[in-house]
Amino acid sequence: MEKVVIITGAAGNLGLAVTRKFLSENYRVVATIEPNRQKDADALQELSGSGISGTLEVHRIGLTNEVAVENFVTAIIDRHDHIDAAVMLVGGYAAGGIKETDGDAMAKMLDLNFKSAYLVARPAFKQMMAQAGGGRLVLIGARPAFDVQAGRNAIGYALSKSLLFKLAELLNAEGKEKNVVTSIVVPSTIDTPANRAAMPEADFEAWVKPSDIAEVIYFACSEAGIALRETVLKVYGNA
Repeated sequence: MEKVVIITGAAGNLGLAVTRKFLSENYRVVATIEPNRQKDADALQELSGSGISGTLEVHRIGLTNEVAVENFVTAIIDRHDHIDAAVMLVGGYAAGGIKETDGDAMAKMLDLNFKSAYLVARPAFKQMMAQAGGGRLVLIGARPAFDVQAGRNAIGYALSKSLLFKLAELLNAEGKEKNVVTSIVVPSTIDTPANRAAMPEADFEAWVKPSDIAEVIYFACSEAGIALRETVLKVYGNA
């Protein structure tokens, strides 16, 4: 039976690497991109035409719209009968300590980093609990979520990411009897064109590459990682 993985934010720098990895392992990748971002659709189309063996289907969806997300996941279940893995990659960073971070700024970070993951994880988790064999969920954490010195100047980002760690704990507590496992992958600075442009004096070799993170995420979802439980994987490179 063909394995099915949902990957949100599939056209980002990390998303393309993760999508490429799962496609290379013969998964059916159900990729989400934001509506009205044709360049993301084009990037995924180019990737799917590069001779990789898996199957790609692309869905345009706003991940903070609960009804749209529920309908999307329900349609995937109706079409494929199962979800083997769900990888929630959508997120973003905003600087600002307590003085700079008002309610609107906090709400934006919560929507982007927590709500977008929660709304997909919830129906995917329910399906995995009901199906034979369970399933795997992967959330993307961040060092500032548990490092006070790193997080105090990006308080909205740190708090929104910290909720993902608690979500993983709660899902693992409920899912352990059904072999539904949620892992947190915590990258350091990712080597992307945007980060290089923002920090041109940094040591790029110390940063972690998207392809390395993709390997870790795939391992957490694979048969090789079947024994993993309550896992926090720090993918820091030398940063």
